[in-house]
Amino acid sequence: MKAVIQRVISSAVKVNGKTVGEIGRGFMILLGVVQGDIKADADKLIKKIPHLRIFEDENGKMNLSCLDTGGEVLVISQFTLCADCSHGRRPSFIQSAPPEEANALYEYFVEELKRGGVSKVETGKFGADMKVSLINDGPVTILLDSAELK
Repeated sequence: MKAVIQRVISSAVKVNGKTVGEIGRGFMILLGVVQGDIKADADKLIKKIPHLRIFEDENGKMNLSCLDTGGEVLVISQFTLCADCSHGRRPSFIQSAPPEEANALYEYFVEELKRGGVSKVETGKFGADMKVSLINDGPVTILLDSAELK
């Protein structure tokens, strides 16, 4: 499972011109589910992401987590994170999990974030053509892959 975490001042997602998810200060997460991912992969990311200390404290040091600051989270499904670009110029998405499996893990990830104490968790619409806007704060962007986490 792959995640791109961006520290944002605000972020929103629209489907067919209608806002379906919107947050203030916090994280906008693009989440890709790879073939073979299981709940344990989601659990590794859930254990790490809300506790990432990438918000500034009173001294301007990145010392505070999303939980410490009451940050909000917008989670967007992003199968293209699983692209294989090693051959040719057209990405292959064969490594992406099948939609039913990916959606189940995506929903599990979102529910576990909510249970983990994140103040507000919003989502896009799985499988939809989404228009995502954000104001990246810093910019601060972190890449995580569950296969690389202990």
